[in-house]
Amino acid sequence: MDDRKQMVLPSGCRLIAIPYAVDERGGLVFAEADSLIPFPVERVFWIYDVPREAVRGGHAHWVCSEFVVPVTGAFTMVVDDGQRRARVRLERPDEGILIPAGVWCELCDFEPGTVVVVMASHHYDAGGYVHDYADYLKLKER
Repeated sequence: MDDRKQMVLPSGCRLIAIPYAVDERGGLVFAEADSLIPFPVERVFWIYDVPREAVRGGHAHWVCSEFVVPVTGAFTMVVDDGQRRARVRLERPDEGILIPAGVWCELCDFEPGTVVVVMASHHYDAGGYVHDYADYLKLKER
């Protein structure tokens, strides 16, 4: 049985398979606007050279949604909506996770050489984040 199919993710989060093609020349993974990512992409950034013990993220966005993909390597994504928490190991360039606005996320357990691409629905806004989990839970109760 595939445990990933049985996994219950927090509200709005979902794993998304990304189309790919493989032949004698190698692999190609692609995403087209409006068909795979459920929002217009306004910002793209990537995370790399993260020490194995480091944690990235550790926040929630109030208006920004993100689609997160390991281009190479692997890491664990922790997603939490204040009621449900899940840990998802992402280790394929043809699968990403949708993190909707209002969901807490942490990236951890990076393998050496991992590169993660993040596609975001909004431009960077420092005021749109909450960085303290206790504050996050209080704000979610409102």
